[in-house]
Amino acid sequence: MEKFAKHHGIVVPLDRHNVDTDAIIPKQFLKSIKRTGFGQHLFDEWRYHDHGEPGMDPATRRKNPDFVLNHPRYEGASILLGRHNFGCGSSREHAVWALTDHGIRVVIAPSFAEIFFHNCHKNGLLPIVLDEEIVERLFNEVMENHGYRLLVDLPSQKIILPNDEEIEFEIDPFRKHCHIHGLDDIGLTLEHAAEISAFEEKHRQAAPWLYDTPHQ
Repeated sequence: MEKFAKHHGIVVPLDRHNVDTDAIIPKQFLKSIKRTGFGQHLFDEWRYHDHGEPGMDPATRRKNPDFVLNHPRYEGASILLGRHNFGCGSSREHAVWALTDHGIRVVIAPSFAEIFFHNCHKNGLLPIVLDEEIVERLFNEVMENHGYRLLVDLPSQKIILPNDEEIEFEIDPFRKHCHIHGLDDIGLTLEHAAEISAFEEKHRQAAPWLYDTPHQ
């Protein structure tokens, strides 16, 4: 997964509680296990007035001008600001894939659904939990200021506001290590590639018959 150290991006405010994974990426788009191509269907039922299906060209669809992701002022946003219980519902990893494929690198909220929270960490999306009062303040500042940006500094565990004020956040040290070094579950396993190869060779020598190619 992509390494994460510091990220400076426009913030988009999604002012809804209990945003579930079916809203993030509707079920009809779950037919692929690739991690790309889902961004165009992020929040599909909220972004468009018509019903979306796989293969539809987004350029031909009727956008909902009232939905926040369709506002020109938030074009290119890479930090999403949410409310309580973000990512509730099913355990689909596609929800995280849709967010990252759309270009979202950070989600800030007062709380997250547990499975979604862990899926974020496994797929390079940084979920940050902040007190509700701080989140409310950020919502107000984002809505009052066009092009509102935040700098997320993971190594120092700080969010830097436009006025240079710093807000600290907590993250599990292991998760922090994985984000900074771009390590998903496969990457973590490959850190032990030498030991794995040594074990395989030792096992091959101890039980060579298991590795014999059967005669045709």
